[in-house]
Amino acid sequence: MRTVLISGAGVAGLTAAYWLRRRGFAPTVVERAPALRPGGQALDVRGVALDVLERMDLLAEARALRTRMRGMSMVDGEGNEQWRSTEVALSSGRLDGGDIELLRDDLTALLYERARDGAEFVFGDHLTALTLDEHGAHAEFAHGAPRTFDLVVGADGLRSATRRLAFGPEGGFLHPLGQHVAVFSSDNFLKLEDWQVWMQHEGAGYCVYPARGNAELRTTIGFTAEGPEEYDHRDTDAQKALLAARLGHLGGDVPRLLEAMREAPDFFFDVMAQVRMESWVTDRAALVGDAGYCPSPLSGQGSSLALVGAYVLADELGKAPEGGQGAALARYDARMRPFVALNQALATENPGHGPSEESMERAKNAIDLGPLS
Repeated sequence: MRTVLISGAGVAGLTAAYWLRRRGFAPTVVERAPALRPGGQALDVRGVALDVLERMDLLAEARALRTRMRGMSMVDGEGNEQWRSTEVALSSGRLDGGDIELLRDDLTALLYERARDGAEFVFGDHLTALTLDEHGAHAEFAHGAPRTFDLVVGADGLRSATRRLAFGPEGGFLHPLGQHVAVFSSDNFLKLEDWQVWMQHEGAGYCVYPARGNAELRTTIGFTAEGPEEYDHRDTDAQKALLAARLGHLGGDVPRLLEAMREAPDFFFDVMAQVRMESWVTDRAALVGDAGYCPSPLSGQGSSLALVGAYVLADELGKAPEGGQGAALARYDARMRPFVALNQALATENPGHGPSEESMERAKNAIDLGPLS
């Protein structure tokens, strides 16, 4: 069996592990965290990505775990309600639609259960060096012994180490969109019941909604910035201080949210950005999901691109004859390009309001998965 190293146990990496194993590969998944990462925002699965879940026999389970919002409110910087809707929630679109919104950790748990029996998982480790040549992908790790694989797949997100090692520094690929956001969990101290609250005020904002039967809150909070912000993307204390400085003047629920942020066990902060590259593949390496073509959360399509990209990568590699790996990777790149371009365009179509329903419908179905084999 051909061996493949998958860096990252998120949506893209877990989906790739399942489909590559099904296509006859022996996958090894390495993940920096000691276990599946907890927390994260609610993710949308739309269009053809729903077909990927169905082909994994996960669609019914995913639908059972979907969020159940009744609607949303928009408030100003002092917490005064400006308008409300029982038809649309900004995080997930129309409430009567067929798309699915579910928590990130629920989706990754489903994918892990599908992938774990056919793949080797190494938690608490990560790539530190990578050499690609005609003999294979030679990987070195922070803790484990060096190993050689036939192929390496980077599924390690916006700040992908695999991309840096195989394709070069991130500066040429990362394109900030002028916003910085944090995501974290807390107790439902706002007592929300299946209801989202959004705030937008002079370049700052948040979205907060209940989860786990209204027992938890998931908060996304951030600010706009014209230029780059100087911070270490692994220094969470500095990131929390930056957010408090930028939003501390606001009223309403903002002070309580900032206090909850300081105690959050699963805090995550980064710039809103897209990854744009001329190629996502070499003869021995491929990028999938945010590592190769992050559309940013502003598009609402990051998880769908990850699911579809992992499926298409495995599909092309599985159809390749012996010695045809390079051509298969090139076909994956070419097949995904139009789909990625349409979905990345959603992030910049209508700033402050999100993409139109027409653009979303066109983008989310703009690829043919082909027959299941």
